[in-house]
Amino acid sequence: MSTPSPHTRRRADGRPGTFDVQKVIITVLKDLGLTVATAESLTGGNISAELSALPGAGEWFAGAVVAYAERVKYDLLGVDPGPVITARAARQMALGAARLLGADFAVATTGVGGPGRQEGLPEGTVFIAISSPGDCSVVNYHFDGQPADVVARSTRRALENLAGAVARHAEASARTADHRGRRRTRLTEALVDGYRRDPTPDPPVSAGSPPR
Repeated sequence: MSTPSPHTRRRADGRPGTFDVQKVIITVLKDLGLTVATAESLTGGNISAELSALPGAGEWFAGAVVAYAERVKYDLLGVDPGPVITARAARQMALGAARLLGADFAVATTGVGGPGRQEGLPEGTVFIAISSPGDCSVVNYHFDGQPADVVARSTRRALENLAGAVARHAEASARTADHRGRRRTRLTEALVDGYRRDPTPDPPVSAGSPPR
């Protein structure tokens, strides 16, 4: 049996999917002339490290804010003072990073790596937000394992969610033949088609309420 690429998302049933996360991020962002930024607390820069290591990242990766301390979230990203392991905080982190770094997309993570509870929440609680043109979504996950496992799984899921948002935006932009003076390439069309056929990774344990 062939081994799937480590960057190809698996389906919920464990079979290899058709959605190449890294290729979608690289190709679609470059093709449409869009950029991405990150705002990381729980993942501590792991997402930005993954993105900056991809080929051609200088063309579409705007930068990152590692906002581990609460005051950095408040002062730099515009998070409301108070609890920071919430859907609302994740959303504000993503929007703050997009605004601060002038990016079209932004990924934000906040959560409890463990050991032990934080803000009354159990270890493994994670909020991942994706800001995209005209939208900002937040999903609440629970990941089991040691702190390093929680960080690794959060990083992987954040990249998958980013790729999904990028693919959906590319699909929506197909209604117009031209986007910022660039036409979608055949590769982008193929990648978006792959996402359309396999749009959902294994589902989150729980979905957070929409931020208010």
